[in-house]
Amino acid sequence: MKEIERLDVHEQWAHAGMIKAGGFCFLSYCVGNIGGSIEQQINGAFDEMEKRLAMAGLTLENVVQMDCLFRDIWNIPVMEKVIKERFKGKYPVRKSIQTEFAHAGGENGLQFQADAVAYCPK
Repeated sequence: MKEIERLDVHEQWAHAGMIKAGGFCFLSYCVGNIGGSIEQQINGAFDEMEKRLAMAGLTLENVVQMDCLFRDIWNIPVMEKVIKERFKGKYPVRKSIQTEFAHAGGENGLQFQADAVAYCPK
């Protein structure tokens, strides 16, 4: 295995947004458009995911697994609509989880977050 590469490092939060290791990229805390509608936040999270994937020359097509976190799990159909638009049939495996986000803004703040694993071909 080559060296582990940490990308999009946030010293203040003590985490990396993406790590390349062993032919895979691991992405965490993909969020965006916080305070917007659930659809805007889901699109914002996938925008952030695309931005990080681009650092490794990858696209959403390389995503093989996602954990999707919701403040309200009943918003899954909105996410499914966005996934159909954005992933164009190249769907990853995924699970959805409801959680209380520890984020400024409370109920009106963060509504959606995605974590992912992407395949990084040689």
